[in-house]
Amino acid sequence: MIFLPHNRNSLGEAAALARGRIAPNIYDTIAFALLVALLVLLAHGAAGMHAPSTLLTTSPVTLDLAKLPEYALRTTLRMFAAIIFSLIFTFTVATLAAKSRRAEMVIIPALDILQSVPVLGFLTFTVTFFMGLFPGSQLGAECAAIFAIFTSQAWNMAFSFYQSLRTIPGDLDEVSRGFGLTAWQRFWRLEAPFAAPGLVWNTMMSMSGGWFFVVASEAITVGNTTAQLPGIGSWLALAIDKQDFRAVAWAVLAMGMLILLYDQLLFRPVVAWADKFRFEQTAGQEKPRSWVYDILRRARLLHTVGLPIAWLWQRAMLFRLAKRAMPAASTNASRRLSRALDIVWLGLVLLIALWSAVETVLYLRQTLGWNDVVEAFEGGLLTLLRVVVLIAVASVIWVPIGVWIGLRPAVAERVQPLAQFLAAFPANVLFPFAVIAIVATGASPSIWLSPLMVLGTQWYILFNVIAGASAFPSDLKEAARVFKIRSWSWWKNVMLPGIFPYYITGALTASGGSWNASIVAELASWGNTRLEAFGLGSYIAKATEAGDFPRVILGIAVMSLFVTLFNRTLWRPLYVFAERRMRLD
Repeated sequence: MIFLPHNRNSLGEAAALARGRIAPNIYDTIAFALLVALLVLLAHGAAGMHAPSTLLTTSPVTLDLAKLPEYALRTTLRMFAAIIFSLIFTFTVATLAAKSRRAEMVIIPALDILQSVPVLGFLTFTVTFFMGLFPGSQLGAECAAIFAIFTSQAWNMAFSFYQSLRTIPGDLDEVSRGFGLTAWQRFWRLEAPFAAPGLVWNTMMSMSGGWFFVVASEAITVGNTTAQLPGIGSWLALAIDKQDFRAVAWAVLAMGMLILLYDQLLFRPVVAWADKFRFEQTAGQEKPRSWVYDILRRARLLHTVGLPIAWLWQRAMLFRLAKRAMPAASTNASRRLSRALDIVWLGLVLLIALWSAVETVLYLRQTLGWNDVVEAFEGGLLTLLRVVVLIAVASVIWVPIGVWIGLRPAVAERVQPLAQFLAAFPANVLFPFAVIAIVATGASPSIWLSPLMVLGTQWYILFNVIAGASAFPSDLKEAARVFKIRSWSWWKNVMLPGIFPYYITGALTASGGSWNASIVAELASWGNTRLEAFGLGSYIAKATEAGDFPRVILGIAVMSLFVTLFNRTLWRPLYVFAERRMRLD
């Protein structure tokens, strides 16, 4: 209760003070203008997504420059719709994998397989399904495009969140349990905040990864089914087909402007907000800044209007589910029962996997022979070699650069939009130059088309290393400085152990990104000139374009097998090592 003196002047001053705290200011005006502009653009783009499907043929995509802003808006809405679904997927599936042994047995191998399945592989089976759900409307093709973009974003974010939940410092977890927090409260008070910095950077990487496959997502050709949605991806596909360098340049410029806009209006404010969740015991020397974040913090009316929502959110995070302690005898019995259930569950999973493999083999035997299997495995070995080499090269280049950027928030602030643009840069834009150079020099496409796969590899490593270096505790950096740990000793004993879990996540997702990039990098075209690098990526791309479903299934199965074995023999053991030996306890 607040007691006010019975004095007119005092009451007037108090009322004026209260009005001053909630009265709109210039920051409210700016925030309101941004919000209105966002709602108008959202409504306009959503109306276009519900338009009749006949407009896709009566008003096809053109290279009219006046249409480019509309195309840019439609592509951006698809990207953000996919990133929202990716976040929902991450918070549910990755959390379940980190919390449940039985769920982890299924989810992690499934993520290994799903991240290796190319975007074209998903489109092969989903385009007809989604278009059948919404007959006569563009919404079916829109859902297919959003789902395809989702498949290029979700796995990276899920692996990042899973890694963060598995490497939470033990002392923090013990403190949370000591205070009697329920699993729900620990998630929102400890686990989600601890994972926030890494998830934010991986969300940016996933957003850029979606741009990488935007051409395949918007200009869909699967057998006799063709859908060309209005968007920058379709614009790029048409420009490449018509060999129009000018139109390609306009598309790249539009992409750059869009990336700069959503970096300034969304990602930079989120990075500045997530900085408060860094795990450290001393205050950092530098903090990321954002003019939009400053506006939102200083807006009086916006803050007042948001108070009820903030109160409800705080109450929801503190909600306590009933906890009941179990007697020791029942606890021992439950442990025995849990072990028995683990064995039964593992057997069930193996049976389902075996049944799936047998069904796949029986289906392929009806239309394909051993020569097709040998061809797919030979292509898989060559693509695997390219992936390994490119990951090694990208690690040598980008780990030192990522650490240097991550330890300097002021530099990260300037580099952030540039890194997002480079990560989003579609390989298709470089096809003309690669094709012309290879044809002119007579070089081998199997060798010189491979560098195009770097565009799908290096950025996962860079963004995760930046996230790890940004989250590195300031007190540990100060301790290393006090003890004068420098040069190779600093890398070996301080920084590399600190960023190792983040690097493993980046390298793991880079592997899946490289396999996906092989689909567009091993089969390049410019007009009527077509170059092919023998590999599993070109095998799947040709089968998808021809609508040859048995060969598409064979290619995806072989790719999933290679990726799963590679992850299980290399990345998973390193994951376990990072969880046990590289935690900031």
